[in-house]
Amino acid sequence: MDPDLRLLRHFVAVAEELHFSRAAERLFMAQQAVSRDVRKLEERAGTPLFDRTSRRVALTPAGRHLLGRARQILALHDETLRELRGSGRSLLVDVVGQRLTPALVLAAARSRASGYEFFARFHGGLDASLPLLAARRLDVAFGRWHGVSGTPPGGLEHQLIRYERISVLVPERHALAGAPEVPLAALRETDACWHCGDHASAQWEQAMLQLFADTGTPPAPPRPNVRGIDELAYHIQQWDLPILTISSQPEVPGAVVRPLVDPVAVYPWSMIWRTDLDHPGLTALREAAHDLGTAGGWLDLPADAWLPGPEADLVR
Repeated sequence: MDPDLRLLRHFVAVAEELHFSRAAERLFMAQQAVSRDVRKLEERAGTPLFDRTSRRVALTPAGRHLLGRARQILALHDETLRELRGSGRSLLVDVVGQRLTPALVLAAARSRASGYEFFARFHGGLDASLPLLAARRLDVAFGRWHGVSGTPPGGLEHQLIRYERISVLVPERHALAGAPEVPLAALRETDACWHCGDHASAQWEQAMLQLFADTGTPPAPPRPNVRGIDELAYHIQQWDLPILTISSQPEVPGAVVRPLVDPVAVYPWSMIWRTDLDHPGLTALREAAHDLGTAGGWLDLPADAWLPGPEADLVR
């Protein structure tokens, strides 16, 4: 028997969940693929590892014995890799988009830990980055943790770093550009876009739909997801429509950013990393987020602020 580590990881997930569907969600895989890998491991072991019925999944005596060994093997493998790579290896960070809140944190961390190499990636939301974290192809990610669909993979930690004001990106020639603030009601007749920008993700879209529902504002039909400053600049002039965004939105030629009011809506950002990540760069990122948050009041929540659920329930 010479099982590969992937099969052992998938076996451990099923053994801990005792449910193939939940294990598949945890691994961000199709249930059929997880079942296939477990069968392959059983074939190599030459014995059943699970008793399966239509109502329950249970470990066999062989499965219980293997579970302990598999955990030891995986832990030793992961620890060995960390030792071989050393603390000076590079850190791969998903910052969602250029010059947004996560990118500001990364820039501050780089100045703190100049002896370590950080690489920025732009995956555009936790639905894309969480599987990469679980597969150890990514070290740190940013996004709306409580907006993740399904069950996040195990072995991750998260830290709330900012309640960021939701704003409106308005074409300079638009009637709303002259106002210091934009009430949400003013967008009712504008067909405002809520689906564009580097910040847009499944978690962002979920929050926007909640905002529309809570305020009785009918959402405009979603437009193609335009990313990048140049593309935003082109399309905002073509459409001549406001775009819902966040306060850290980088400057877009031909447009201005105005804070949204009535309600004062905020978007919660979290930093997410693997529990077993042991790297000085992670410390630098956490300290940078703390210092930026303290200086900028990132965690100060206005008394009348609107938050999406379930975050709204968590702060009550």
